[in-house]
Amino acid sequence: MLEIRGVSKVYGEGQARVVALADISLDVEKGSFVSIVGQSGSGKTTLLNIIGGLERLTEGEILLEGRRIDNLPEDAFVEIRREKIAYVFQQYHLLPSLTALENVLLPLVFHSRNGHAHRALGLLERVGLGNRVNHRPSELSGGEQQRVAIARALVTSPSLILADEPTGNMDKKTGDEIIDLFSELNREGHTIIMVTHNPDVAAHTSETVTLRDGRIVDRTENRGRK
Repeated sequence: MLEIRGVSKVYGEGQARVVALADISLDVEKGSFVSIVGQSGSGKTTLLNIIGGLERLTEGEILLEGRRIDNLPEDAFVEIRREKIAYVFQQYHLLPSLTALENVLLPLVFHSRNGHAHRALGLLERVGLGNRVNHRPSELSGGEQQRVAIARALVTSPSLILADEPTGNMDKKTGDEIIDLFSELNREGHTIIMVTHNPDVAAHTSETVTLRDGRIVDRTENRGRK
């Protein structure tokens, strides 16, 4: 469903030139759960941001469901993000003045679909927050806030979920609960690409891609995934 072809990303020029990604090629099949690992500065988040259109590549191509998306104008890519790609960030990015339900409904503001509230409520139930729908982020734990963010990511029925260190701010128990939720979503057919620095978290995915200095240095199928 996702094809990454010879992607490079360069920042700056001359002596300030930094190669963040160098000739990355990767195919992600529909229904996969792929982790991207590597040391800080290896290019993990840069690659994720380029896939999601938050950064522009310097060279290469990205195709989503057979359509090239890296060269789309910004307004067209906004539509792709609304319809096809969802993000789950380490920092949650919930609006503090809104309830959990209102935060989940945000991506649907520009949609004309019926049953918005019903779908959002169903997703909050799905992630175990059916009794917290009217709570604001300050009234929720970190793990609960991340569950709201996951429900928000799912509300538009995206083809691809991108997760950037989704357990990075959590204790092990809460992080394990969030990864178990991602694994369950993957078993239901969602395609997920997740950046993590934690090998125990990566072990829950179907494939681990290791970056070093902006290049893929290893791809491992996790046959004994947890």
